Amino acid sequence: VQLQASGGGLVQAGDSLRLSCAASGVTFRNAYIGWFRQAPGKEREFVSAITKSGTTVYSDSVKGRFTISRDAAKTTMSLQMNSLKPEDTAVYFCALDHTLILSSVRDPQRWDYWGQGTQVTVSS
Repeated sequence: VQLQASGGGLVQAGDSLRLSCAASGVTFRNAYIGWFRQAPGKEREFVSAITKSGTTVYSDSVKGRFTISRDAAKTTMSLQMNSLKPEDTAVYFCALDHTLILSSVRDPQRWDYWGQGTQVTVSS
């Protein structure tokens, strides 16, 4: 299983970015897929996820600004990030797991597969 995240960059506050995560060796069918982020000196933080049934979950800090989606073929997922803030600056990681339950989705320790991360920097 390989996950490849892309789409990061340097933007100004208020701008938008779209992150993508492509899977090889697995599809997103029957899997939880999600995004986490990690800022320097901080722990990895949950951002958003899609459950096996298609329910979307967001952290309070990004709700209303970020939108997670997956394609119909279920091999690519995206994170549309709007109204970016300097505090959104972090390395963003995509993740996948087949055995999660909804109550555990925010715990990075519970996810089995990770992409390599893509840097998002938001300047003020």
